[in-house]
Amino acid sequence: MQEKKLIQKFLNSQTKSISSASLILAISYLISAVLGLLRDRLLAGTFGAGNELDVYYAAFTVPDFIALILIFGAIAAAVIPIFSGYLIKSKEDAWRYVSTLLNVFLGFLIIVCVILIIFTPLIVSFMAPGFSGQKKEMAVILMRIMFLSPIILGASNMISGILQVFHRFLVTALAPLLYNLGIIIGILFFVPKFGLQGLAWGVVLGGILHLIVQLPAFFFSGFRYKASFNYKDPGVVKTIKMMIPRSLGLGAGQLNTIATTAIASTLLSGSIAVFNLANNLSSILVNAVAVSVSTAAFPSMSMAFLKEENDEFLRKFSSIFRQIIFLVVPISLLLLILRAQIVRVVLGVGKFGWADTKLTTACLGILALNLIAQALILFLSKTFYAAHNTKIPAIISGLTVAFNIALSLLLVWLVRFSAGFNLFLQSILRLGGVANIGVIALALAYTITAVLECSLLLYMFYKKFPKLHVEEIHNSIYKILIASLIMFILTFLIRQWLGSVVSLQTFWGIFFQLIISGTAGVVTYAIATHLLKSPENKTIIDSFLKKFLYPAKEQKF
Repeated sequence: MQEKKLIQKFLNSQTKSISSASLILAISYLISAVLGLLRDRLLAGTFGAGNELDVYYAAFTVPDFIALILIFGAIAAAVIPIFSGYLIKSKEDAWRYVSTLLNVFLGFLIIVCVILIIFTPLIVSFMAPGFSGQKKEMAVILMRIMFLSPIILGASNMISGILQVFHRFLVTALAPLLYNLGIIIGILFFVPKFGLQGLAWGVVLGGILHLIVQLPAFFFSGFRYKASFNYKDPGVVKTIKMMIPRSLGLGAGQLNTIATTAIASTLLSGSIAVFNLANNLSSILVNAVAVSVSTAAFPSMSMAFLKEENDEFLRKFSSIFRQIIFLVVPISLLLLILRAQIVRVVLGVGKFGWADTKLTTACLGILALNLIAQALILFLSKTFYAAHNTKIPAIISGLTVAFNIALSLLLVWLVRFSAGFNLFLQSILRLGGVANIGVIALALAYTITAVLECSLLLYMFYKKFPKLHVEEIHNSIYKILIASLIMFILTFLIRQWLGSVVSLQTFWGIFFQLIISGTAGVVTYAIATHLLKSPENKTIIDSFLKKFLYPAKEQKF
C-alpha cells in the first residue's frame, strides 16, 4: 500500500520552475539518448547497413509523418495555449475542450490510418521507388503494422501537452524512455520470433508504453472522459485553424525525410540505413538540449505572450537562445572531432562492417555541422507558436524542403557523373574504396538546407520583434566561440596523442580514446567559459546545481 502511494506521488509530482523542468527533461532525454544508442547498436549489429534496415527505416517514415502533422502540430501550436486560455477562465470548460478534441482527433486518425493501410502498396511505390520484389513486400507489411502507432501516439502526445500545462514534466519525461524501451524489446524478443516484423511490433509496443505511463497523472489532474464528438466546438475549430499552418510546416519538414528516403532508395543497398543511423547519432544529444529547454519554456512563453508581457517574452527568448548556443556549439564540435570513435563504439559490432563504418562516419561529420541550426530551428519555431504565429515557420519550412529536394538531386547527380566531385568527396572524407558514397550528397544537402532555414527564421523573428536583445546575444556568442575554439584544439591534440599510445584495433582502445578526449574537451570548455565569465555558465550553475541547495531562488513558471 505504501509503495502504491509512493508511485502515485512520483507520477503526479509537479515541477515548480523552468530550470527544474529543463533539468528533468534534459536528464530524461539523456537517458532516452542512451537507450537510443543501445537501440541503434542492436539494429546495426543484428542487421548491418543493408536491405533489412533500409526496409525498416523506409516503413517507419510515413507513419511518423502522419503522427507528426496530425497530432504533434496540434499540441505545439494550439493545444497548450488554447487549453491554458480555457483554464484561466473555467476548469470545467477546459476539460470539456480536451475531451471533445481527443474524441474528434482520434476518430479522424483512425479513419485516416485505415485508408492508408489499404493503400500502403501505392505509398511504398511512391516513397521508395528503388524498392522491388521481396524488399517492397516487406516494407508494405511493416508499414501497415506501424500505422497503429500514430493512433496511440496521437492520444499520448496530446496528453503530454496537457500535463505540461500543469507542470507535470516528470511523468511526460518518462514517456519517451518507455517508447525506446518498447523498440528495444522488439529487437531482443520479437525479432527472433517474428523476423523483421518484430521491429514494427516493437514500435507499436513503445507507443502503448508511452501512453500508459501518463494516464494516471492525466486523470489525477482532473480529466474526466465525456463522449462528445462536436467537431464544431469553438475550441476544436480554433485548434484546427491554428494547427493547419503548423502541420503544413511540420509536414514540409518531414517531407525532407521522405524525399531523402525516396532518393536514397535508388542508391546502393544500405544508403537509407547509413543516413538514418548517422542522423540519429548527430541529433541525440542536441535533442536532449534543444527539446528539453524549449519544451520546458514553451508554456511560460505562451502565457507571457497571452498576458501581453512582451519584455518578459523577449527576456525568456534571449536567455533560452543563449543557453542553447552555449550547449550545442561544443556538442557539435566534439561530435565532429570524435565522429569516428563514436561510430566505432556505438555501431561497430556484429554485421556492421568496415565500409558501413567509414560511410556512417563521413555522414556524421557532415551532419554535425548543422546541429546548431537544427536546435535553433526547433526553438525558433516553438517561439513563433507561443506568439500564435504558425504561418512564418510553415512558409519557410515549405520553401526549404523544395530547396533540399532540388539540391539533393543535384548533388547525387554530381556524385554519379562528375569524376572530379566524386574524387573530391572521397579524398576529403577519407572514403577511398567505398562505392556507396551517393548518400554523402544527401547529408550535405540536408546540412546546407538546415543552415538556410535557421537563417530565414532568425531574420523573420528579428523583423517581428525588433526589440530583441541583440547586443546581449552577440556578447555571449563571442565568448562561446572563443571557449569552443580552445576546446576544439585541445581535444584534437589529446585525441591524436591517445591514438599513438593505445591500440585502436580493439573496442576498449577506441572507447578509452573517446571517453578521455571527450571528457577533456568538456572540462576545458567549462573552465574556459568560467574564466571568460560567460553568463550562461553561471545561469546553468545557478539553475541546475545551486537549486539543490537554494531551491527558493529558482525561476518560477
